Amino acid sequence: MHKDIHCAVVIDCWMNKLGEITFENRPSKFPAFVEDVRKVCGAKEFVFGLEDTRGFGRNLSAYLVGRKFDVKHVNPAYTSAVRLSNPIVYKDDSYDAYCVARVLRDMVDALPDAKHEDIFWTIRQLVKRRDLLVKNNVMNKNTLHNQLMYSYPSYRKFFAEIDGKSALCFWENYPSPEHIQNTTPEQVYVTLKVINQGLKRERIHEIFAMIENDGDTMKNFQEERDFIVKSLVKSIRSNLEQIKEVDVELERIIPLAGYKLRTMPGIDLATEAHLISEIGDINRFPDSDKLARFMGLAPVQFSSAGKGKDERCRNGNRVLNAIFHFLAIQMVAVSKGGKPRHPVFREYFEQKVKEGKNKPQALVCVARRLVRIIYGMMKTKTEYRPFEKTDGKN
Repeated sequence: MHKDIHCAVVIDCWMNKLGEITFENRPSKFPAFVEDVRKVCGAKEFVFGLEDTRGFGRNLSAYLVGRKFDVKHVNPAYTSAVRLSNPIVYKDDSYDAYCVARVLRDMVDALPDAKHEDIFWTIRQLVKRRDLLVKNNVMNKNTLHNQLMYSYPSYRKFFAEIDGKSALCFWENYPSPEHIQNTTPEQVYVTLKVINQGLKRERIHEIFAMIENDGDTMKNFQEERDFIVKSLVKSIRSNLEQIKEVDVELERIIPLAGYKLRTMPGIDLATEAHLISEIGDINRFPDSDKLARFMGLAPVQFSSAGKGKDERCRNGNRVLNAIFHFLAIQMVAVSKGGKPRHPVFREYFEQKVKEGKNKPQALVCVARRLVRIIYGMMKTKTEYRPFEKTDGKN
């Protein structure tokens, strides 16, 4: 599967190559492709195997599934293994398609059917868009840090967050001390008060005092650097607004999937969207152990001649693995007052440590328990029900 051109190779059960078809990735070309396949196969039955890594073959897959053809999804890892099994490794579209066909022939009963749940695909696209905006904002904030340190050495003490509403308004109107010199604390207060109603005059006077203590930071071409600061502020503000818009769309579409993951403490909108995006239809996993293996959270047996041990898996869906790892950290965290955020998970974590596991291993145990809980919530589409201990009298 490619963005512009698809390549298909037809083989029989003895791996004889019967034909090769190249066609454009346009829905208008799909009927002709099917007819070409019929001409090659004749009266024989045939099955389609699609290796689609970037979604370029989604339209073709939907077309074939909609017309009741047998369509299987071929994992690119299987295709790569077939390609590397050749003594002389080479790669082109024709040979890649032949490798896909070989995998299809050998694993036709084990390969999953190609399914297209538009809601999960759409959520995934929204999540990708949100992640891109967040990544761009991190880059812009880092660049803004670098620019402000030259003009305002004490800028970190001005505001709690560099990208807060008050901070962005300040950087936009006063990108360098030169602009502060031409105004008064009262004028700055009036400017920021429109953005932050809770702002105090004393805070503005403190900022003026810090700027004075920094000394003279003026340099040549200050006007050009001021332009950079203002441009960064506009980009950050625009990204923040777009992230909010994406969140609105996620708020609207996620309930349509039927999952209620946000009822579990520690899972916000972004985390729920990422979980649904990576897991998709929960029914493709027969149990929670399969889901754990999918994300590489289950140990893998490495042995030979009857000797070996279970070792940590470093494969699988690493994005999903990271989500459960950080979620487990939140569940066992302790607040500043020394009170656990989630006593049940904290107790389970401490129990595993007492049993002899180190903290990273105990954290994996917590993550595995979270997998079981979230799997059950998604499978039954129910809300989170916290575990409550009984006193044993009932």
